Amino acid sequence: MLDNGPVRVLLVDDQPLLRMGFRLILEGEDDLCIVGEASNGAEAVRHVRELAPDVVLMDVRMPVLDGIEATRAIAASGSEAKIIILTTFDLDEYAFAGLRAGASAFLLKDVAPADLISAVRVVASGDAVVAPRVTQRLLETYVRGAGAGMDPAATDRDGGGQRAGADDGGQLAGSPARPARDPLLEDLTPRENEMLGAMAEGLSNAEIAHRYFLSEATVKTHVRRILTKLHLRDRVQAVVYAYETGLVVPSNADY
Repeated sequence: MLDNGPVRVLLVDDQPLLRMGFRLILEGEDDLCIVGEASNGAEAVRHVRELAPDVVLMDVRMPVLDGIEATRAIAASGSEAKIIILTTFDLDEYAFAGLRAGASAFLLKDVAPADLISAVRVVASGDAVVAPRVTQRLLETYVRGAGAGMDPAATDRDGGGQRAGADDGGQLAGSPARPARDPLLEDLTPRENEMLGAMAEGLSNAEIAHRYFLSEATVKTHVRRILTKLHLRDRVQAVVYAYETGLVVPSNADY
């Protein structure tokens, strides 16, 4: 529950039965409240403006306006709503495109009820990424293969594809040039750079605190400062940023 009341949730899916199923699961929790439903991305953008939800459960493939473009529009509007992309597979190019567009997390459509409830709460709190290592694995897969055409959805929808640094087989050691260093990184302290790298590894606040012998409260303070300095919406956007700017180089390990 947020400080000012229950977590306000908007359900977005073109299948009424799926929306009904998610509603039945979430409405059973005292700290969660369904404020509206939308059957396409255009409705979702309008409802976010009118209803001010805390969390949006967003399907990808919908008529009128798809979930990726709707996510991008909501993020660009300055809304504080956190968006969870609903996908069919965990290594899905649409999930990757959604994260790049501004989503805070992604879930599989067949998610267990308890995991759905937990995900909504965690994303609403802004305290962590849902399944951080799965998010990391997704990023590794698509950033590593960006130059090989593995991410057509993100490329087509982003009007130009990946930011520079992953062309001609970016997964090979010593291959292509990395992106130019973002000037905003100069504002980070050495400790904040360490924190950003640890977040990109998929570490939770507790794990970061353990690694660097800090309290979780101190880690949270560092995370907030990093997000502010880099003009990022949330923690998962910091992970995407770290990969796309070349701060983290995709490994050659199989995921």
